[in-house]
Amino acid sequence: MMHIFECHLVAGSDPSTLLSDETLRETQAQIMTPEEALAVGFGKIAEPKDGAELRLVAVAARDTQWIHRVMERSPIVTSYKVHEVG
Repeated sequence: MMHIFECHLVAGSDPSTLLSDETLRETQAQIMTPEEALAVGFGKIAEPKDGAELRLVAVAARDTQWIHRVMERSPIVTSYKVHEVG
């Protein structure tokens, strides 16, 4: 099972700073734009709000709590939702 985090980011923020290199390496999370998510078959999950950036983070269920903690502490995340897939 995978979880997809729908992450709404502060307008003008740098989405590449959403997850640290360590978090990416340890969780093997994938950060995608909505277009990239569609291209790999995830379907349409959300649209950006008010000109803000939107990124989707795919992660194995076992690492969901780790990513929750990262999202809660991130200064660039304005809101997020979690979707279960597969």
